[in-house]
Amino acid sequence: MTGTAEGAEAVVDGRTLSYDEVVAVARHGAPVVLADEVLPRLTRDRAVVEDVVDHGVPTYGLTTGLGARSSYALPREELEAFSVRTVRGRAHAVGDPLPVPVVRAALLARVNGIAGGGSGVRAEVPRLLVDMLNARVHPVIPEVGSIGASDLCQMAHVGLVVIGEGEAEYGGEVLDGATALRRAGLAPVGLGPRDGHVLCGASPLAAGHGALVLHETAAVLALAQAVTALTYEGFRANTSPLDARVLALRPAPGQSRAARALLALLDGGELTDPGNARRVQDPVSLRCTAQVHGAAYAALDFAAAALDPELNGCGDNPVVLADPDEILSSGNFHTPALALALDTLALALTQTAAVSAERMRRLLDPAVSGLPANLSPYGPERSGFAPLTKTAQALVAEIRMLSVPVSTDPRHGAAAVEDDSTNASLGARRLTTTLTRLRQVLAVEAVVAAQAVDLAAPAVLGRGPEFLRGAIRAVVPRLDDDRPCGVDVERVRRDILESDDVRSTLRSLSGEASAFVEGAA
Repeated sequence: MTGTAEGAEAVVDGRTLSYDEVVAVARHGAPVVLADEVLPRLTRDRAVVEDVVDHGVPTYGLTTGLGARSSYALPREELEAFSVRTVRGRAHAVGDPLPVPVVRAALLARVNGIAGGGSGVRAEVPRLLVDMLNARVHPVIPEVGSIGASDLCQMAHVGLVVIGEGEAEYGGEVLDGATALRRAGLAPVGLGPRDGHVLCGASPLAAGHGALVLHETAAVLALAQAVTALTYEGFRANTSPLDARVLALRPAPGQSRAARALLALLDGGELTDPGNARRVQDPVSLRCTAQVHGAAYAALDFAAAALDPELNGCGDNPVVLADPDEILSSGNFHTPALALALDTLALALTQTAAVSAERMRRLLDPAVSGLPANLSPYGPERSGFAPLTKTAQALVAEIRMLSVPVSTDPRHGAAAVEDDSTNASLGARRLTTTLTRLRQVLAVEAVVAAQAVDLAAPAVLGRGPEFLRGAIRAVVPRLDDDRPCGVDVERVRRDILESDDVRSTLRSLSGEASAFVEGAA
């Protein structure tokens, strides 16, 4: 990609697609072009496919049927029609349409997977997919249909639009595929042998959606750090557990990074000197934040390592090798590492949510926080923020429910041959809801922490908490008498925690160079 700013061009080469590029294309409409080396690569691979067809070599999904029908030899004159039937016969997904950014991310992931070589598809297919992205023709893909053994039944809906069928969103309207293409100045592609299978194959939904949720996870973890720093200021927390010498005695994954960022956010205030703490030892939810957030960073690293091959590799079966000319059976469509990593990330985010809710509760308890009961200036005469604990706990309960592993529940496809699957696409999709709920949990903590800071009235705040409290107070006043607080939480979530400007400033104050974990793509 020539840059990360909105509108910068994404050059797709099949090898170097980053999460920033996926987000730029999916969410901001950055234009896409194929790298110069892609079309010659596809031409070489396609020549292998044509040679196999010409010589009638038995090859899965090309000159034979698919799945349980892989032993059925296809007559040469049926191969083009079989390619079209492959698409029509697998467009079986159901449910609400996937959001446009997810569809765009999946299209980009499929183009990149093709661009790297190995699929044997005709060049006209990825060129049309690129044109559809740039013209903003978005196939309507129902949200349910993948068990993680390729995203066949969902990606087939992309294939329908490619051949001028199905439905697509264009210009805010849902149209039939042919009309959407025509209005965008595009034309359907006639499918040759193998093209239909390639359009349906691999795991681009898991990869594209996965890239979006990993990008957002990195941003939300940075928010969790900033909100925690605000809580530290209100609680007057002890920062000695963040001391690098302490952490070096047991270097758990990610904890040093989390501690450094917390201390950077607190820089400029009084708490970087543990002598200014109110207590000798704080509750675990405050004392062990670096360990919990560090574990989440480690889970994100694991997920990034598992996702990168799906974004920048060939997930087709079979695969085409141009040197020597061969087409070989492949298990590259199978995504157990990605599914396991997404499950791990869901569990890590559940831990992050749980300690956030507990930190908020500690602030309300005068015996622990030293602040008025329920953070009401009237003390126990008013409810203050006490009922908000129920909302926080309800959110954590839902996040915990969503953390149930999906990678250990394989669903079966074609009889006798497709006897394992990963549910990777589901693993990515549920994280979207998890992250929404986590942002709400953090918004609850942020609203309460801002009130705690107002009541504690420290002489000076760290730069991160000072900025975050100011942003919160710009949209939500401090609590005096009891009032509905749910609207305050949602306002902080929407206007503060989901603001690109706020996120960028907090990331800078934390010393983080980017939204991504160390080592992520």
